[in-house]
Amino acid sequence: MQKMIGYMRKAITDYHMLENGDSVAVGVSGGKDSVTLLCGLAKLRSILGIDYKVVAITLDPGFGGEQTDYSPIQKLCNELDVPYIIKRTQIGEVVFDIRKEENPCSLCARMRRGALHDAAIEAGCNKVALGHHYDDAIETFMMNLFNEGRVGCFQPVTYLSRKNITMIRPMVYAPEKDIKSAVNRCELPVVKSKCPADGVTERTRMKEYLVNLDHEHRGIKKRIFGAMVRGHVSGW
Repeated sequence: MQKMIGYMRKAITDYHMLENGDSVAVGVSGGKDSVTLLCGLAKLRSILGIDYKVVAITLDPGFGGEQTDYSPIQKLCNELDVPYIIKRTQIGEVVFDIRKEENPCSLCARMRRGALHDAAIEAGCNKVALGHHYDDAIETFMMNLFNEGRVGCFQPVTYLSRKNITMIRPMVYAPEKDIKSAVNRCELPVVKSKCPADGVTERTRMKEYLVNLDHEHRGIKKRIFGAMVRGHVSGW
């Protein structure tokens, strides 16, 4: 976890993600990324020298009409001294049963973002922390380039004027392999996603493509990320 805290501390400092008095809602899906983010932000409270609060929020999509058991996340939050909020939603039913989306990820992501923003505001938070990491940034950049013909990516820090809330991504410097290592070493609880599209998305295909490309051209992901930062792509 020390390596993860180092990545997060650098990103928070480089992009001025946190200030005294902030109340940060951490979007916790139960996956490895969000659980690692939660632990890192909770532990950084005593290290950064910034006075901020952390609240964990989980949106249960209700895939298959069933509620997911998040008790392992509740236990972790108790250990970290972090308030935990679970919001049960019908997002899964809307996306898969009512709309029957052929490409469900986009609609699902928009609905989850909106619900998370509203839950964060209701909890009195002025910032929302998301678990996007180094590899996510590269994959998003390449997907935008290949699929839409545009140069762009999500931003490390994004202010949403309509909601008066700021989104931060403290793990943008953290490679996925180091996140997996931290989860295994620290034995962090991970709640498996019940999404019917899990593992068969456009992002999964891009991830596999980049893995193969990196085998052929060692260091290409590092060079892509470096180009994004040097080119100030989307505020990087």
